[in-house]
Amino acid sequence: MKFVRDGTFAADVNIEIVEEEGGWAPYLSLEDAYKLDDVRDALCAGDVERASRLAARVYRLTPVEGSGETTGSTDRLNRIV
Repeated sequence: MKFVRDGTFAADVNIEIVEEEGGWAPYLSLEDAYKLDDVRDALCAGDVERASRLAARVYRLTPVEGSGETTGSTDRLNRIV
């Protein structure tokens, strides 16, 4: 699974990592590379419906108003699809 983020959206995309002896391993199939690009393009365009057809999960990232602490992430994942 690969996590893709663009702007206020993110997605978990199912991909397969190819592990072979020698050569360029590990690598993605061309189909999975195109899928990641398509999901990223959909997120960039705000097309959540299209992204959700291609990805396992789609999220909207919402900044969390902190109490002044600087530890941890400032983004919270909200599942929207």
